[in-house]
Amino acid sequence: MWWRILLICLAYLLIGAHFLRFGQNEACIAFALSPLLLFIRASWATRLLQLGLVVSAFLVWGISSFEYIQIRMLAEAPWYRLSAIMASVIAFTFFAAWCGNGIIQKRNQRKIFS
Repeated sequence: MWWRILLICLAYLLIGAHFLRFGQNEACIAFALSPLLLFIRASWATRLLQLGLVVSAFLVWGISSFEYIQIRMLAEAPWYRLSAIMASVIAFTFFAAWCGNGIIQKRNQRKIFS
């Protein structure tokens, strides 16, 4: 279960770093501290983190990917590698969101056996 928590933390830190790059310190701090919700053992907290990752995949990485690729295309610079990198970042964010299901299942199993 520790690796699931690690992936979720890394995904949120990556989103926080994206906002820090543009000087949005409040959003950076909010995203960087969001994984602390994993200390709440209720399933709603993990679902909230999953929702945050899915929404961020679309609204942060999707929009940024579109803008960056458009800039590269207008400058007639190579953009294929950028699109592969951004697709990987989006896939990682979705995978981190999916890892939340395993955390919820493990916590529910512990409740049953306790």
